[in-house]
Amino acid sequence: MQSTATAALSSWPLDGRVIALFLLSAVIYLRGWLRGRRLLRDHNDGLRLTSFIACLFVLFIANESPLDAFDSLFLSAHMAQHLLLIMIAPPLLLLSYPLLPMLRGMPKGFVKEGLGPFLSWKPLNDFFGWLTSPIPAFLIFAASTLLWHVPFMYELALSSAAWHGVQHACFFWSGVLFWWPVIQPGPGKPRWPRWMAIPYLVLADILNTGLSVVFVFSEHLIYPSYGTVRATHFGALEDQSLAGLLMWIPGSVVYLIPAFVLVMGLFTTPRMQTISAPQRVRSLRTASRWWKRTPALRRVAQAAMLLVSIAVVADGFRGPQVAALNLAGTFPWIHWRALSMLALLAVGNLFCLACPFMFVRNAARRVFVPSLRWPHVLRNKWLAIGLIGIYLWAYEAFSLWDSPWLTAWLVTGYFVTAVLVDSLFTGASFCKYVCPVGQYHFVVSLVSPREIAVRDQAVCRSCQTYDCIRGNEKSHGCELYLFQPKKSSNLDCTFCLDCVKACPHDNVGLMAVAPAKTLLSDPYRSSIGRLSKRTDLLALVLLLVFGAFANAAGMVSPVMMWEHRWHARLGVHAMPFIVGAFIFVFAAALPAVIFFCCSLINGLEKARRLAFSLVPLGVGMWAGHLAFHESLATGVQILLLEAGLLLTLYLAWRIAGAVTQFLPWATVACLLFAAGIWIFFQPMQMRGMMH
Repeated sequence: MQSTATAALSSWPLDGRVIALFLLSAVIYLRGWLRGRRLLRDHNDGLRLTSFIACLFVLFIANESPLDAFDSLFLSAHMAQHLLLIMIAPPLLLLSYPLLPMLRGMPKGFVKEGLGPFLSWKPLNDFFGWLTSPIPAFLIFAASTLLWHVPFMYELALSSAAWHGVQHACFFWSGVLFWWPVIQPGPGKPRWPRWMAIPYLVLADILNTGLSVVFVFSEHLIYPSYGTVRATHFGALEDQSLAGLLMWIPGSVVYLIPAFVLVMGLFTTPRMQTISAPQRVRSLRTASRWWKRTPALRRVAQAAMLLVSIAVVADGFRGPQVAALNLAGTFPWIHWRALSMLALLAVGNLFCLACPFMFVRNAARRVFVPSLRWPHVLRNKWLAIGLIGIYLWAYEAFSLWDSPWLTAWLVTGYFVTAVLVDSLFTGASFCKYVCPVGQYHFVVSLVSPREIAVRDQAVCRSCQTYDCIRGNEKSHGCELYLFQPKKSSNLDCTFCLDCVKACPHDNVGLMAVAPAKTLLSDPYRSSIGRLSKRTDLLALVLLLVFGAFANAAGMVSPVMMWEHRWHARLGVHAMPFIVGAFIFVFAAALPAVIFFCCSLINGLEKARRLAFSLVPLGVGMWAGHLAFHESLATGVQILLLEAGLLLTLYLAWRIAGAVTQFLPWATVACLLFAAGIWIFFQPMQMRGMMH
C-alpha cells in the first residue's frame, strides 16, 4: 500500500498536449500584454500578467502534478483538485482581464478575418451577455457542482479518463462563468449593480457549505471506489471527512472574502462620497435637533424596560418554576440576549441607552447625592472580568437558565448593586467598572456600524466651553468622561446621547462607521488610553471571545456527557468544580497560553493589538449561538461565524503588516472557527423551551 502512495507521489503525468497548450496561451497573452503596454500603460498591468501566469500554474498543478495521480486514491486529493479548478484558477484568469491581451496576441489576420465576424455578431454578443449575468451563471455553476458530485456521475469520472476530463472542464468553465459577474472583466458596461455580488457570493457559500456538510458528517462511504484501495492506514471515512473540510473552510473563505470586501466598500465609499458636505451637515443637524426635541426618550425606554424587569422578577419569584413556562426563564436568557445582539450589530449599544438599572439609580440619586470617587486601584476592568468569569461558571454550574427563582434574585441583585454603587460614587462608576453586561456590550459594539462621534474636528478645536463633557443647562455632559474629540470606538460608551444634547454646535451625533475600523489604529482614546497598553482590556476581550466558545460548548452533548462521567466518578457535589475547571481551562488558561506564545513572535504591544482582532470572531460565535436559541437555521449560524472570521482575518492582516506577524493569529482564528463549526453541528440543548 505504501508503495502505491510512493508511486503516486513520484508520478508527473506531463501530457505534452496540455503543456503545449499552456505554453501557447502564455506566449499569446504575453505578446498581447506587451502590445497593450505600448499603447497605454496601466498601474495594474503587472498584477494582470502575474494573475494570468498564476492561473496557468494552478491549472498545471491541478492536472499535471502528482495531485492528479492521488485523485483516484484519496477523495481529499480529488477535492483539492476541484478547489483549484473552481475557486482559484477561474478568478485568477478573470483578474488578468484576458480578452484584449489574447486578441492582441494573436495574428491580426486571424483576429480580423477568422474571429471578427463572430465577435461582431449581435446575437452571439447578446447570448454571451446573458450567459455571464448572475442568474444563468449561478444556475450553471450550481448544476455542474451538484451533478458531478452525484455518486453515479462521480464514479463515472473515476472509471473513465475521458469523462474525468469532461468533469474537470465543467468545473473550470462553470467556475469562469460564476466568477464573471463578481470580477466583471469586461468588455462593456456591467449590467448588474456591484452590490448584487454580495448575495450572489453568499448563496454560493451556502451551496458549498451544504455540500460540505454531507461529506463531513456522512456515516457511510459516498463513493465506494475510495473504499477498495487504500494507500495508507488513513481510513476512507476519515478521508471523506477531510475532503468535506477542505471544501468547507477554504471554500467559504474564497467566497466570503470578496463579499466582505464589497460590504466594507459600501461603508467607506460611493454612497457617502455622492452626498455633498452641506447635505451631510444638514442630515446630522436634523438628527441632533430630533434628539433634543425628545429629551424624555431615554427615560421612556428605561421605564418600559423597568416594567419588563419587574414582570420578570415577579414571575420568577411567584410564577411556575419551569423555565419554559416562566418569564424569568425565557426573556432574560433567550429573547433579551438575542434582541440586544441584534441591536448591537444593527445600530450600537441601545440596551445601555434603555437600561432599567439606570432609571432606578437616577431616582435614588435624587435622595442620595454621591460624594466619593471610585477607588483608583479599581479604575480598570478587572472587577468586571471577575464577575463575567463568575457568570460563565455559575450559568452552567447552577443552571441559572433553568431556575426562574435564581434569575429573579440575580436581576434584583443587579438593581441593588447599581443603586448602591452610584449612590456612593460620582460619575457612572457602575457602568464603567462593575457592570458585566455593559462590558459585554462595549466589546460587541466594537463591530457596530454606528458610533457617537464628532462630525468636524475643526469645530471642536475652536470650541471654548467643552459642553460635551462638562455639561450645561441642556445636559449634564458625559458621566464616563469620554471627551468627544479624543474619543475613538464604542468602548465605555453607553449611548446616553448626553454629549449630543449638550453640544452647542450640533457637532456630535450618531455617525456611520465601518465595523471594527477603530481597531486598525491605536490612538490615545479619551478615558481609555492606548489599547496596546491596557492589559485589563486585553483580558476582557480574550475572556469574552473564548468564553463565547466555552459557553456554547457547555451545552452540546459530547461536553455534557464528559462532565457527567466525571460527575459520576467524583461524587454528587462535584459538578460545580468540574464546570469551573472546564471554564477556567478554555476561557482563561487557554487564551492566556495562546497570547503568551503569540507575544513571543509579535512582541507584547503588537500582540495586544492583534488580540483585539479576535473580537469579530467572538461576536460571530455569540450571535450564532443566540441564533440557535431563536430557532434559526444552522446556515444562519454558520454565516454569522464566517462573517466574524473574515473580519477578524482582515483586521489581523491590516494590524500585523507582515505575514510572520499575521500567521499566528490567523491560525488561532481558523482553529476557533473550526471549533465553532463543530459546536454548531453537535446536538445542543434548546434551553428555556419545552422539549
